[in-house]
Amino acid sequence: MARELVWTGFMSLDGVVDSPGAISEGHPSGGWVPRTEFLPEAFSLKDEELEETTALMFGRHSYEAFAPIWPGSEDHAAYRDLPKYVVSTRLEEDATIEGWGPITLLRSTKDVAAVKQEDGGAVFIHGSAALARSLMHARLIDRYNLLIFPVLLGAGKRLFTAEERPATKLTLRESAHYPNGVLKAVYDVHR
Repeated sequence: MARELVWTGFMSLDGVVDSPGAISEGHPSGGWVPRTEFLPEAFSLKDEELEETTALMFGRHSYEAFAPIWPGSEDHAAYRDLPKYVVSTRLEEDATIEGWGPITLLRSTKDVAAVKQEDGGAVFIHGSAALARSLMHARLIDRYNLLIFPVLLGAGKRLFTAEERPATKLTLRESAHYPNGVLKAVYDVHR
Protein backbone atom coordinates (compact mmCIF):
# COMPACT_ATOMS: atom_id res chain seq x y z
CA MET A 1 0.00 0.00 0.00
CA ALA A 2 1.39 3.41 -0.97
CA ARG A 3 2.51 5.73 1.79
CA GLU A 4 0.70 9.00 2.42
CA LEU A 5 2.80 12.18 2.19
CA VAL A 6 1.55 14.92 4.55
CA TRP A 7 2.73 18.54 4.76
CA THR A 8 2.19 19.91 8.25
CA GLY A 9 2.91 23.37 9.48
CA PHE A 10 2.04 26.67 11.02
CA MET A 11 0.72 29.39 8.72
CA SER A 12 -0.23 33.03 9.22
CA LEU A 13 -3.68 34.10 8.09
CA ASP A 14 -2.10 35.65 4.98
CA GLY A 15 -0.31 32.40 4.11
CA VAL A 16 3.22 33.00 5.41
CA VAL A 17 4.99 29.92 6.81
CA ASP A 18 8.32 31.68 7.40
CA SER A 19 10.02 31.59 10.83
CA PRO A 20 7.13 30.56 13.10
CA GLY A 21 9.38 29.68 16.04
CA ALA A 22 11.93 32.48 16.28
CA ILE A 23 13.37 35.55 14.61
CA SER A 24 16.64 33.62 14.33
CA GLU A 25 14.96 31.60 11.57
CA GLY A 26 15.21 34.63 9.28
CA HIS A 27 11.94 36.59 9.14
CA PRO A 28 11.89 40.02 10.84
CA SER A 29 8.61 39.06 12.56
CA GLY A 30 9.78 35.53 13.35
CA GLY A 31 8.46 33.86 16.46
CA TRP A 32 4.81 34.57 15.74
CA VAL A 33 3.62 31.16 17.02
CA PRO A 34 4.83 31.63 20.63
CA ARG A 35 3.34 35.15 20.68
CA THR A 36 -0.14 33.62 20.33
CA GLU A 37 -1.77 32.58 23.61
CA PHE A 38 -0.91 28.93 24.23
CA LEU A 39 -3.92 26.65 24.50
CA PRO A 40 -3.08 22.91 24.52
CA GLU A 41 -6.21 22.04 22.55
CA ALA A 42 -5.09 24.35 19.70
CA PHE A 43 -2.00 22.16 19.30
CA SER A 44 -3.75 18.79 19.66
CA LEU A 45 -3.18 18.21 15.94
CA LYS A 46 0.53 17.78 16.67
CA ASP A 47 -0.20 14.99 19.17
CA GLU A 48 -2.52 13.32 16.65
CA GLU A 49 0.21 13.47 14.03
CA LEU A 50 2.65 11.68 16.32
CA GLU A 51 0.35 8.66 16.36
CA GLU A 52 0.44 8.25 12.59
CA THR A 53 3.94 9.46 11.70
CA THR A 54 6.18 6.63 10.52
CA ALA A 55 8.90 8.82 8.97
CA LEU A 56 9.84 12.47 8.55
CA MET A 57 10.89 14.32 5.41
CA PHE A 58 12.76 17.62 5.19
CA GLY A 59 14.27 19.90 2.62
CA ARG A 60 17.91 20.80 3.23
CA HIS A 61 17.26 24.16 4.93
CA SER A 62 14.69 22.75 7.36
CA TYR A 63 16.88 19.74 8.08
CA GLU A 64 19.80 22.04 8.89
CA ALA A 65 17.54 24.11 11.18
CA PHE A 66 15.91 21.16 13.00
CA ALA A 67 18.81 18.68 13.20
CA PRO A 68 20.79 20.57 15.86
CA ILE A 69 17.68 21.02 18.07
CA TRP A 70 15.15 18.19 17.67
CA PRO A 71 17.35 15.19 18.64
CA GLY A 72 17.78 16.55 22.19
CA SER A 73 14.32 18.13 22.52
CA GLU A 74 11.88 16.38 24.83
CA ASP A 75 9.03 17.96 22.83
CA HIS A 76 10.25 15.98 19.80
CA ALA A 77 11.42 12.80 21.58
CA ALA A 78 8.86 10.65 19.75
CA TYR A 79 10.54 11.57 16.45
CA ARG A 80 14.06 10.69 17.61
CA ASP A 81 14.31 7.15 16.24
CA LEU A 82 11.99 7.48 13.24
CA PRO A 83 13.47 7.25 9.75
CA LYS A 84 14.17 10.62 8.16
CA TYR A 85 14.41 11.56 4.51
CA VAL A 86 16.26 14.69 3.45
CA VAL A 87 15.57 15.86 -0.09
CA SER A 88 18.60 17.76 -1.34
CA THR A 89 20.90 17.81 -4.33
CA ARG A 90 23.68 19.47 -2.32
CA LEU A 91 23.73 17.94 1.17
CA GLU A 92 26.47 15.31 1.51
CA GLU A 93 26.13 12.06 3.48
CA ASP A 94 28.81 13.14 5.96
CA ALA A 95 26.81 16.32 6.76
CA THR A 96 23.97 14.36 8.38
CA ILE A 97 23.96 13.97 12.14
CA GLU A 98 24.14 10.74 14.10
CA GLY A 99 21.79 9.68 16.87
CA TRP A 100 18.61 10.88 15.19
CA GLY A 101 17.42 7.66 13.60
CA PRO A 102 18.24 6.45 10.10
CA ILE A 103 18.68 9.28 7.59
CA THR A 104 18.33 8.76 3.85
CA LEU A 105 19.23 11.41 1.29
CA LEU A 106 16.87 11.73 -1.66
CA ARG A 107 18.06 13.65 -4.71
CA SER A 108 14.87 14.19 -6.73
CA THR A 109 11.08 14.13 -6.78
CA LYS A 110 11.42 10.73 -8.47
CA ASP A 111 13.18 9.50 -5.33
CA VAL A 112 10.31 10.88 -3.22
CA ALA A 113 7.78 9.14 -5.49
CA ALA A 114 9.66 5.87 -4.95
CA VAL A 115 9.47 6.29 -1.15
CA LYS A 116 5.71 6.80 -1.47
CA GLN A 117 5.39 3.46 -3.25
CA GLU A 118 7.07 1.57 -0.39
CA ASP A 119 5.11 -0.18 2.33
CA GLY A 120 4.68 1.81 5.50
CA GLY A 121 2.62 4.55 7.02
CA ALA A 122 2.45 8.30 6.66
CA VAL A 123 5.53 10.43 6.01
CA PHE A 124 5.26 13.94 7.44
CA ILE A 125 6.99 17.01 6.05
CA HIS A 126 7.58 19.69 8.70
CA GLY A 127 8.38 23.17 7.39
CA SER A 128 10.33 22.81 4.15
CA ALA A 129 8.15 25.16 2.09
CA ALA A 130 10.34 25.02 -1.03
CA LEU A 131 10.36 21.22 -0.95
CA ALA A 132 6.61 21.13 -0.38
CA ARG A 133 6.01 23.40 -3.39
CA SER A 134 8.08 21.15 -5.66
CA LEU A 135 6.28 18.05 -4.37
CA MET A 136 2.94 19.82 -4.78
CA HIS A 137 3.77 20.54 -8.44
CA ALA A 138 4.77 16.89 -8.89
CA ARG A 139 1.38 15.92 -7.38
CA LEU A 140 3.03 13.93 -4.58
CA ILE A 141 1.45 15.55 -1.50
CA ASP A 142 -1.66 13.75 -0.25
CA ARG A 143 -2.71 15.92 2.69
CA TYR A 144 -2.18 19.33 4.27
CA ASN A 145 -2.37 19.67 8.07
CA LEU A 146 -2.57 23.39 8.76
CA LEU A 147 -2.65 25.39 11.97
CA ILE A 148 -3.51 28.94 10.89
CA PHE A 149 -2.56 31.72 13.30
CA PRO A 150 -4.33 35.08 13.75
CA VAL A 151 -1.49 37.24 12.47
CA LEU A 152 -0.79 39.02 9.18
CA LEU A 153 2.90 39.06 8.26
CA GLY A 154 2.91 40.46 4.73
CA ALA A 155 6.16 39.29 3.14
CA GLY A 156 7.74 35.93 3.78
CA LYS A 157 7.96 32.37 2.51
CA ARG A 158 4.64 30.92 1.47
CA LEU A 159 3.56 27.37 0.86
CA PHE A 160 0.92 28.35 -1.68
CA THR A 161 2.30 30.83 -4.18
CA ALA A 162 0.72 32.73 -7.04
CA GLU A 163 2.50 30.88 -9.83
CA GLU A 164 0.63 29.25 -12.69
CA ARG A 165 -0.32 25.60 -12.10
CA PRO A 166 -3.24 23.25 -12.70
CA ALA A 167 -6.05 23.47 -10.15
CA THR A 168 -5.89 21.04 -7.25
CA LYS A 169 -9.14 20.14 -5.54
CA LEU A 170 -8.97 19.66 -1.78
CA THR A 171 -11.48 17.91 0.46
CA LEU A 172 -11.83 19.16 4.03
CA ARG A 173 -11.19 16.22 6.35
CA GLU A 174 -11.35 18.08 9.64
CA SER A 175 -11.50 21.61 11.01
CA ALA A 176 -11.71 23.37 14.34
CA HIS A 177 -11.30 26.83 15.81
CA TYR A 178 -9.98 27.80 19.22
CA PRO A 179 -10.49 30.76 21.60
CA ASN A 180 -6.95 32.04 20.88
CA GLY A 181 -7.89 32.55 17.21
CA VAL A 182 -5.99 29.54 15.83
CA LEU A 183 -7.76 27.56 13.12
CA LYS A 184 -7.12 23.89 12.34
CA ALA A 185 -7.72 22.85 8.74
CA VAL A 186 -6.88 19.35 7.49
CA TYR A 187 -7.31 18.87 3.75
CA ASP A 188 -6.96 15.75 1.62
CA VAL A 189 -5.79 16.22 -1.96
CA HIS A 190 -8.59 14.97 -4.19
CA ARG A 191 -7.29 12.77 -7.03
